[in-house]
Amino acid sequence: MKATVYKSTGSWYVVKTEPGETMNARIKGIFKIDGITSTNPIAVGDEVTIEMENETEQTVTITDINERRNYIARTTPHHNFQRHIVASNLDQLLLFATLKEPRTSQGFIDRFLIAAEAFHVPPVIVFNKSDLYRKKELQKFDELKEIYAAIGYTVLLTSIEQNSGVEELRDALKNKVTLLAGHSGVGKSTFINAIFPEINLRTQDVSGWSGKGMHTTTFAEMFDLPFGGKIIDTPGIREFGITDIPKEELSHYFPEMRKHLHECQFNNCIHINEPGCAVKRIVENGEGDIAMERYVSYYNILESINKSPRY
Repeated sequence: MKATVYKSTGSWYVVKTEPGETMNARIKGIFKIDGITSTNPIAVGDEVTIEMENETEQTVTITDINERRNYIARTTPHHNFQRHIVASNLDQLLLFATLKEPRTSQGFIDRFLIAAEAFHVPPVIVFNKSDLYRKKELQKFDELKEIYAAIGYTVLLTSIEQNSGVEELRDALKNKVTLLAGHSGVGKSTFINAIFPEINLRTQDVSGWSGKGMHTTTFAEMFDLPFGGKIIDTPGIREFGITDIPKEELSHYFPEMRKHLHECQFNNCIHINEPGCAVKRIVENGEGDIAMERYVSYYNILESINKSPRY
């Protein structure tokens, strides 16, 4: 019997069968997927094969996993060289960011965009809590929107609290499988409650003493939307460590850099000190489409590869 994984708690899973029946499941033995090593053998969004284990308790065993069409992965916070698959079989990534209470750094945003590029998941950047923004934050939003829109990314401004931009986001979710991600406290759960009140997810204010969001979602979980489509809510992520990207390939995941790589003198150019580097020339002369802010972000991420993530 075929099913889709809707929730993972590490040892037990919640799956939904094709007829729509929800069951508790566990895995049989150890899953090894060719070319993929991760801390979690099964991820939310996986399509699996199940066998009935206990009809009375409606528990099943996962015996096989279908090939994933894509997934998003990160390094685990405490074991930097281990990969954790956040979710799989996605149509898009909705990255929630805020410029105030809490502030999302550009480095954090860029790390997520690198993962989206690497795993072929189209991203949408949502700057939430616009009702809190004053002149300084609105000016920063305009700058960031100009940078990311020029690259080709969709950038939205919302205030879920005031129902501003919610309808536009709702339309973007229709008939798609969407991963919601971002720091704790940026409004993911508030957004889900706004478009689907029946779920009634817990929300919590930003911690006053630290300015950081408090974790309210413990495990990744998928929900069916009443208007078509699915969303996957994830625990708030304080830092996002990119995985399996060598320093020599990092620039390939910056679209605005990627299109200039053939202009560099050396094929293995990492765009720091090499002579004849087209990327550095464009940035230093301000003559093209590579923003200085993105180059600085690239440099910081390059320096942090094989180290603990800085954002």
